[in-house]
Amino acid sequence: MRKSGPPKGLIAYLVLELLEEKPRYGYEILKEIRDISGGHWEPSYGSVYPILYKFEEKEWAERIEREDEPDRKYFELTPEGQAELEERRESSAEKARDFADVILGFFHVYAAFSTDERFEVPELEDQWRFNEDFSAWVVEQVVRHHEYYFDTEFERIEDTPEEFYERHGIDDE
Repeated sequence: MRKSGPPKGLIAYLVLELLEEKPRYGYEILKEIRDISGGHWEPSYGSVYPILYKFEEKEWAERIEREDEPDRKYFELTPEGQAELEERRESSAEKARDFADVILGFFHVYAAFSTDERFEVPELEDQWRFNEDFSAWVVEQVVRHHEYYFDTEFERIEDTPEEFYERHGIDDE
């Protein structure tokens, strides 16, 4: 169970990956992460810029000057940063459960707002709502994204969580 927000280290990992691709400045990184998330998430300036400065301090990235944009602070991955990225790639593979917990946790809260009598969230005109129609639309978007990214038609999985974990050799702790 996740305590809050995206998995720890996610933003730093994404920054390293994006810097490996090419030198970038902070706002460009924010926009790229927003694009990767389909426009649904953008980390704050207060999270990306300290990461860039920390990377510079640890010599994982270095600031470079560009004549065509002298006022922007571009950062480029160093060989030490490349080594750190390789380590983080390994550790990021362990975060799949954290991602699933975030996605499922927020959906459960959405569904609770929609169905639990303890919550009295009004339905505003011309706004998103906590109800069955909007919940179904969220699920439909997840299915569509699954089909798009994996180039396959989605098939329902009948396993209970316990059966799924057992079938995949996952410890349910």
